[in-house]
Amino acid sequence: MMQVGIFTGYFPYELETTAKKIRDLGFNTVQLDMHFKDVDVSAGQITKDKCVKIRETFRDHNLPICCISGYTNIIHPDPAEREKRVGYLKEIIRHAQYLGTPYVISETGTYNTESDWVHDDKNKTEEGFEECRKVIADLAQHAYDHGAMFLLETYVNNVVGSVEETVRMFAQVDHPGLGLLMDPTNYFETHNIDDMDRILNQVFDTLSDKIKIGHAKDVKRSGDDKSEKHADIGDDDALESHTFRGVGEIELPAPGLGELNYDLYFQRLAQKHPNIPMIIEHLDEADVPRAKKFIDGKLRANGL
Repeated sequence: MMQVGIFTGYFPYELETTAKKIRDLGFNTVQLDMHFKDVDVSAGQITKDKCVKIRETFRDHNLPICCISGYTNIIHPDPAEREKRVGYLKEIIRHAQYLGTPYVISETGTYNTESDWVHDDKNKTEEGFEECRKVIADLAQHAYDHGAMFLLETYVNNVVGSVEETVRMFAQVDHPGLGLLMDPTNYFETHNIDDMDRILNQVFDTLSDKIKIGHAKDVKRSGDDKSEKHADIGDDDALESHTFRGVGEIELPAPGLGELNYDLYFQRLAQKHPNIPMIIEHLDEADVPRAKKFIDGKLRANGL
């Protein structure tokens, strides 16, 4: 049976309150966001003692941490900004061993200077891919050296966005320090969303052995509003990765509010990963009970 979890960042409180609220909603695992009102784990402030406190607080509430958010633009075109962002990601990776999980996640980034989510022409060039490959190889080695694993998450507007690009990156960075965060909604854009089942099957036919964690959100056409969309989740300091809801032709709402074929997604995922953590995202705290009921229902319907 799959575990059902949620990002801690959707609960913008003190550490103890966050853990209690998540457990009271019936979850049994979490994806950890390095952001609490009473524990400073910002860049340069992470310590072993803080990590142990966080880990043990969630353990006290029967919420083992299954993975850690490290989301940033790892190929930011400004060298100083890139160094700062990758440096903090590496800091999180080094401390994963004290947080109870080896898995630290980020998407592959964009060369766009205005947004982490908007396409740039360089993203789909050989030069852009090679530059990104070097960063990912370095992160994989850094993770391996510290008993961790860097999980690559794809997104259509980033360097690694298609199934083919994902397969290519894993072929070129064939490393025990690199794994895949599976979020099928991130593979869809206007030209392939109507061919959903074929894309889902292609993902699992080619990448199943790389998957470590699953995400649960949804995908649909955005209609007339093509702007970059962000939601208010009740936290003025929330990371953009938690407020982002899509840009251009595609919207990425909470699970159950779009067109993703969850039956096929869960069936294919469970073939090789029957007990994988499934982390709900792209919602606010008020919508969590509905989203969890939807995911639990899909899992029950498929015997998972």
